[in-house]
Amino acid sequence: MVIDELQEIASYDDVHGHAASAVLDRVDAFTTQSVDLDAEFPLDDGENAAVTLSNELDAALFLCDEFNQLGLIHASLADTRLVTTPTLLSVLVRTEHLSAADARLLLDAISDARSWGANSYVQRARSLLKEP
Repeated sequence: MVIDELQEIASYDDVHGHAASAVLDRVDAFTTQSVDLDAEFPLDDGENAAVTLSNELDAALFLCDEFNQLGLIHASLADTRLVTTPTLLSVLVRTEHLSAADARLLLDAISDARSWGANSYVQRARSLLKEP
């Protein structure tokens, strides 16, 4: 399912397509696993599969960038901690693995590529990315 999504995205000649192609070039370096989807889960099949697999595996963390349905995803995770891209960046800043300025630049670049500019969650996260 995720591989199918990546193959579809890789067909585009843009930043997303190039990123998907880069992941597909390394497909032999990671493990894939099938899951039975919950037909009632109100998100697309990718998020559905990711939440289901996280719960089945008792994953410690779930990295997510689906901000429009963040509450639903959070509520659907059993014992898995939800981590968003802005949260991950802020942790990297707090642990001094990344400067706040670089984190803001990365968040801006990701926001532009993903059309997150108007998202209030991302705007708030950007304002909190300050030097420790």
